[in-house]
Amino acid sequence: MLVSRIEDTVDLCDKRGYAHFLGFLDEGEQATVLRTLQNRPYVKWRLYGGYKDAERCFLGVFPSYMEPDTALFPIETVAFFYRKERSLSHRDFLGTFMSQGVRREAIGDILCGEGYTVAFLKEDVTTYLCEQIDKIGGEGVRIVRDYAGELPLAHTFVPLRDTVSSPRLDAVVKALIRCSREQASVLIRTESVSVNHRVATSVSITVKPDTVLSVRGHGRFIVDEIGPETKKGRLHFAARKYV
Repeated sequence: MLVSRIEDTVDLCDKRGYAHFLGFLDEGEQATVLRTLQNRPYVKWRLYGGYKDAERCFLGVFPSYMEPDTALFPIETVAFFYRKERSLSHRDFLGTFMSQGVRREAIGDILCGEGYTVAFLKEDVTTYLCEQIDKIGGEGVRIVRDYAGELPLAHTFVPLRDTVSSPRLDAVVKALIRCSREQASVLIRTESVSVNHRVATSVSITVKPDTVLSVRGHGRFIVDEIGPETKKGRLHFAARKYV
């Protein structure tokens, strides 16, 4: 179904001659976009979520005469300010937005900071949401549209360092979650491991730097470094775990 929606977006852009958009898409859906469009050099497209390194992104498809300009994406940045002593979570905001009947694809990243949260929303739902909402999680909020200030940190990480015998997936999973190689193999074969947002079933996949891995029940990780070799013939390994 997603591939059909991607194809429809490309077709509409081609027939009507102006930019068309699809989203917000999660990282797995963005991987589907990449697989669908990466071998079509004649299609101008871009993924963008309102700021650099956004997780949830719109797909923008542009006609041949137009450059993929981020200013054209139908995304509005909205800030919600509240008392610093009150900690509101991503779940608080997402639950409030969706309780107003807004679909998930109209909601992008939600960055929670101290005393304020910044949300990236589809433009055509922003006015409605801002008119309906005056509290989040029981806390009164002040809303600022078209926010252009500092963003809260999207993520924090725990650094991980180890050595691995090889860049094979089972060896990397073993290092990430501190288990045996046999246990890592079981997790992979039972489809509990995703590599760049696609379920992996082979233990022998080669893992490269910048790979994102998810291990069910253990969290999500970014691999930063594999190599060079140690004096004992193993490979230096560095990664980060999302927290």
